[in-house]
Amino acid sequence: MLIGAICLFACAAAGADEPRASIPTRARASTAQAVFRVNSDLVLVPVSVTDSTNHPIIGLGRDAFRIFDDKTEQTVVQFAREDVPLSVGIVFDLSGSMKGKLEKSREAVDQFLRGANPEDEFFLVEFSNRARLTVPFTADAGAIRDRLRHAEPYGKTALLDAVCLAMDSMKSARNARRALLILSDGGDNDSRYTETAMRNRVRESDLWVYAIGIYEHHTAILPEETGAGQALLETLAEASGGRHYPVEYLADLPDVAGRIGLELRNHYILGYQPSDSRRDGKYHHVQVKVVAGRHLTVSWRPGYYGTME
Repeated sequence: MLIGAICLFACAAAGADEPRASIPTRARASTAQAVFRVNSDLVLVPVSVTDSTNHPIIGLGRDAFRIFDDKTEQTVVQFAREDVPLSVGIVFDLSGSMKGKLEKSREAVDQFLRGANPEDEFFLVEFSNRARLTVPFTADAGAIRDRLRHAEPYGKTALLDAVCLAMDSMKSARNARRALLILSDGGDNDSRYTETAMRNRVRESDLWVYAIGIYEHHTAILPEETGAGQALLETLAEASGGRHYPVEYLADLPDVAGRIGLELRNHYILGYQPSDSRRDGKYHHVQVKVVAGRHLTVSWRPGYYGTME
């Protein structure tokens, strides 16, 4: 499970004398309402920081962060920053609306995979009228590239079904840090699952969702390329604590995918012990601020439920 691994990683980085915890986290970016439940007195909060051009900010120290629990500032007692192996599910849109976007979308996946470490693993879910797991978990990035090389777009868009299938496939992941990378124009017109159901499931998951939305607004004529499609990807990403990257020009796709790969490898883990009891079963809000500079975007897990006595 994601949290147990993150907790052990963070505690080891902080020192053997630090308190340990096992916390089922739920990620968040900006205003998402994702949650995680505290099973001990230690709260661990994964945080990412990017600049105004969406490039990750790396190398920040413990003193650069301030963290608040229900508006009360807390002391960061554990701090970790490390590149650890990833398990990533690539969710790739092959619906008819992706015609003309396929070549650059392939290049984006290739750029993302170029940053892989030997311990990373990936799977590929393709979707059009239905979702299909076409490449199960593998450490061979070439298997993903080879499959997409022969892919052709057709049919309608079952994006929500594809996210559901990807989340089911993630259950066999062997790495603690897990994420989905979605490449799509954002529409859904053929899924069995509803947006509400999938948003709730993503919110309760132990993974990040990063979405690259392709919106050529200057040429958009399909419903998938309207604001409704963009809002869907934003909702899924924010519910997990990941990020949604809107792309208007196809030439930008590879660069955006490369940034996402770098961001996934540069999360900070902040740990604190709430200054009062949290064994009340209630939801407690978390806020993180970075004091290192202006014009930074900070993403974090937004809160947790205290355990019941």
